[in-house]
Amino acid sequence: GEIRGRTLIDVGSGPTIYQLLSACDHFEEIVATDYLAVNREELGRWARGEPGTFDWSPFIQHVCKIEGRGEPWQEKERRLRGRLRRILPIDVHQPDPLGAPLRPPADALLSAFCLEAVSPDRAAFARALAHVGSLLRPGGHALLLGALGESFYLAGAARLPVVPLDEADVRRALADANFVLRDLRSYAMPPALRTGVDDVDGVFFAHAQK
Repeated sequence: GEIRGRTLIDVGSGPTIYQLLSACDHFEEIVATDYLAVNREELGRWARGEPGTFDWSPFIQHVCKIEGRGEPWQEKERRLRGRLRRILPIDVHQPDPLGAPLRPPADALLSAFCLEAVSPDRAAFARALAHVGSLLRPGGHALLLGALGESFYLAGAARLPVVPLDEADVRRALADANFVLRDLRSYAMPPALRTGVDDVDGVFFAHAQK
């Protein structure tokens, strides 16, 4: 829809590309970011088409089916690889998360299950949101996907803490970071998806504008 432009920045990409599969149709350049070098290296290997990387083809095929345009999945894969031009280190707890301003500022910001997972408390979550907001141009769009009511998740044997958020926390943090909330939707986690790897109650999707 209206969310398109030259540059999209993905905050806290991890080693994954699922969150970028539809976005690559609407932006000329995608900037992926992550705190961990191992994640950035994995993304770089996938973007270069190196052998031995994770096989995202079933996910790409599924997104193409949902979008319903009849596009061959290989074409979407090729387009995303071509538009994933920068993979940068980021620290969302720093006022300049990239260490320097993004040039040009992003037209849109995407972040999926990142800020609440790396923040020790609600205040840190709100500060991190304000920090990453500095990467956007005035009028730029922020798309946030995150967990509600989650206090931990498991990564192998590691139990990693998450700050439990509710809708009011998300609304307050966006307002404090000088965003105008355009849409906020919440979804309860169905029992079939409660697999024991976390204690999440649901997920939220927020669309806000700087």
